[in-house]
Amino acid sequence: MKVAVVRFWGSNCDHDAIEWAPRVLGLASEVIWYEERELRGADLVVLPGGFSYGDYLRPGAMAARTPVMEAVIAHARRGGLVIGICNGFQVLCEVGLLPGALLRNQTLTFLHQEVVLRCETAGSPFTAGIGKGRLLRMPIAHGDGNYFADAATLSRLKDEDRVAFRYVDAEGGLDPAHNPNGSLDAIAGILSEGRNVLGMMPHPERASEALLGSSDGAEILQSVLGSFQRA
Repeated sequence: MKVAVVRFWGSNCDHDAIEWAPRVLGLASEVIWYEERELRGADLVVLPGGFSYGDYLRPGAMAARTPVMEAVIAHARRGGLVIGICNGFQVLCEVGLLPGALLRNQTLTFLHQEVVLRCETAGSPFTAGIGKGRLLRMPIAHGDGNYFADAATLSRLKDEDRVAFRYVDAEGGLDPAHNPNGSLDAIAGILSEGRNVLGMMPHPERASEALLGSSDGAEILQSVLGSFQRA
C-alpha cells in the first residue's frame, strides 16, 4: 500500500501526517506538493490539518482550488482512498467530495483538547478494523470544526450509515457538554457515498503512539491496511 501526503502552503500538520504511516505501518509516505498533478501511484491520500493559505477566505477554500486537488478528486472518484484531517476535512467539503460545511466553533474560540470519539460504523476501510461502538481518544485543534449540513443531508448520512465518528463522553454517551465545537448531531467525521473518503476533525496522527498519550489513532491506518490486504 502506497501512502501520499499532500502539502499546501501554510499546512502546519503536514510533518505529523508524513510520519504517521512510517511510524504506525512502517510504510514510507510520498510528499505531494500542491502544484503537482499526479499522485505517484498512491493508494491512500492524506490531506493534513493546519491552516492552509492562512484560512484566507475561509478554511480550505484556497487549497481546494490548487492543481493537486484535481488529481485527488479523480483518485476518489475511481474508488481510491482519501482521508482529510481537520483542515483536510474542510478541503474535502470545499471540493464536494464530502457534503456539508465546517463552521466556526460554537464557543467562537480555538479549541485544543483531548476528546473521546465513538466509532459509528464498521462499514468502511477506515473503520472496519475498529468496530462499531469502539471508543477512541485523540486531540482536536481547530477554530472551525462545527459540522453543519441541511436536514436532508443529515438524514441521508444517517440512513446510509455514513457518520464515521461522534463526540461522546468517557462512557460513550452522547452529551452536549462533550460536543466541543457544537457540531450537528455531535458529528466528528463522515464518509463519502462510496465510503472511500473520510473527513474528520480530530487528529489521529497525533494519537498514534503511547508516548503521545494515546495510540488509538493508529487503528485507523491499521484498519485501512487490513482492508487493503483483504481486497
